[in-house]
Amino acid sequence: MKGLIYKDITIFFKGIDKKMVLIAVGAIILLMANTGVYAGLFASIMLAMTIGMQNVMCFASDEKAGWKKYQLAMPVNTVTVVTSKYVSVICTLAVSIVGSVLFNLLPSIAFREFNVIVWGVSVAVSLIVPLLWTGICLPLTYWFGFRSAQTMGLIAVIPMFYFVKYFEDGAGFSAMTSSICSYLVVAGIAAIALFLISMLISVMGYNRKK
Repeated sequence: MKGLIYKDITIFFKGIDKKMVLIAVGAIILLMANTGVYAGLFASIMLAMTIGMQNVMCFASDEKAGWKKYQLAMPVNTVTVVTSKYVSVICTLAVSIVGSVLFNLLPSIAFREFNVIVWGVSVAVSLIVPLLWTGICLPLTYWFGFRSAQTMGLIAVIPMFYFVKYFEDGAGFSAMTSSICSYLVVAGIAAIALFLISMLISVMGYNRKK
């Protein structure tokens, strides 16, 4: 399984576009100008969503290459192949956490304000969002193909946009942080449960492929 995990993580990092890194830097600067110390939280959400999408796109490359034909010639079974995907997702969470810390460090230094709640929510979100994203999209990939997972990923962005917009125009970002914070434990448990159930569904979906 180690070789499969290494393959998936390698594809993940090779798939990162340098232009996207520059865009991310520009985005964090714009966020700092508009949201102040909360910029790190929004940047963490964006990064977490990107990592979720990047994982799904990397796994889609296996689908396009007809990976199962190669798997039949290797001493690995279906459970091992699918489990390696999910383990590699967990490994990429380290990127999400480190990115969240750096994104929060910049506005904290710039505005000379260290908000423990914002940092905590940002790190939690950087863990929960990729788990939810891949937990939903990976079974869709195995059962219905990459296009359906890609469509679902794009649809998932819409409620996130309106959620942020609601607090921006109304109660304010501090209220948004408090609201997220109050549901973090429930969201975390739900994300882990969904992730595990998703793996079982993905195994069944992978088994039916020829």
